[in-house]
Amino acid sequence: MHTALVPAHKADLQGLIRAIDQAQAEDSMTNPLTLAQWDVLATYLQPCAIESGRVLFAQGTSDRTLYWIESGTLSVHYEDEKSRLRMAMVGAGSVVGEGTFFSRRPRSATVQAAAPCRLWALTALRFNELGNRQPAIALGLCMAMGEVLAKRLGNRRRRVAAT
Repeated sequence: MHTALVPAHKADLQGLIRAIDQAQAEDSMTNPLTLAQWDVLATYLQPCAIESGRVLFAQGTSDRTLYWIESGTLSVHYEDEKSRLRMAMVGAGSVVGEGTFFSRRPRSATVQAAAPCRLWALTALRFNELGNRQPAIALGLCMAMGEVLAKRLGNRRRRVAAT
C-alpha cells in the first residue's frame, strides 16, 4: 500500500544536508557528498511531504524508492512470524528504503509518518540514471546507505529499521 505523496514546495537540499550533518542517531547517515554534488543530486530527487499517520510504504511491497528524511519522524514496524509487532523510529538526517534498494526484495517493514515529514525520494530508475551520468555521486550514496544498513543490521533493536 504505497501512499500518494504530496509534492512539497520547491526547495533546495540545504535543509536535508543540515539534517544529515546534525543527526545524532546511532544509525544516521554520514554526509558523503560535496555541496556541488548535492546540487547535482537535487535534479534526481523528488521533494515530498507526508502527513502524520500516513503510510509511506507497506511491508511486502516491491517498490525500491529511497527516502531521505529532512524533517519529522517515521515509525518503522512489522509483524514477525509469531504476529509480534517490532518497531523503530527513524528521524531527520537518515534514510529509509535502503534494504529493498540493495536486496531487490519486498519491503521488510511498514513505514508510517509519526509526525509530519519532509522527504526526498529517489526512485530506482532515477538512481540508475544517476549512476550512468554521475557515477561518483551514485557510489558515494551507495557507500553511505551501506553504512546505515550495516549499522542497523549490527544493532539487534535497530534491525527493524532496515527497510
